[in-house]
Amino acid sequence: MPANPYLLSFHHVGSPDIGYITSTQLAENIPFTIKRVFWTQDTPPGVMRGQHANMATEEVLIAMSGSIKVLADTGHEVQEFELTHPQQGLYVPAMCWIELEFSEGAAALCLTSTDFSEKDYIRDYDYFKKLATHLAL
Repeated sequence: MPANPYLLSFHHVGSPDIGYITSTQLAENIPFTIKRVFWTQDTPPGVMRGQHANMATEEVLIAMSGSIKVLADTGHEVQEFELTHPQQGLYVPAMCWIELEFSEGAAALCLTSTDFSEKDYIRDYDYFKKLATHLAL
């Protein structure tokens, strides 16, 4: 059975008076070695991002500013998350379809287990469902 997405917390220090530093240094809860880091910004509200799954890539998604609504579908369970602060991330396992909706001014940081490869992406939801159903057997 494939893994499920879940929320995780990052170590942070500071105060409202001076601000905060958030780090993955103590993030032993990230279940993979980080190979790639990318960010998404200036997504207009109402635009749906993601709309894909990855065959092998695992991700941790973080809202650096604003908020991000995430629909995560493993093929056997659909969960909804809302990321609202940078001390929290969402672990997205391989073979998990995601759809992302950004608030105005939101920026997302993504940590991944692999380098980019278009061959890793599943961009057809019906095909994803067939694969996910087969993997669950």
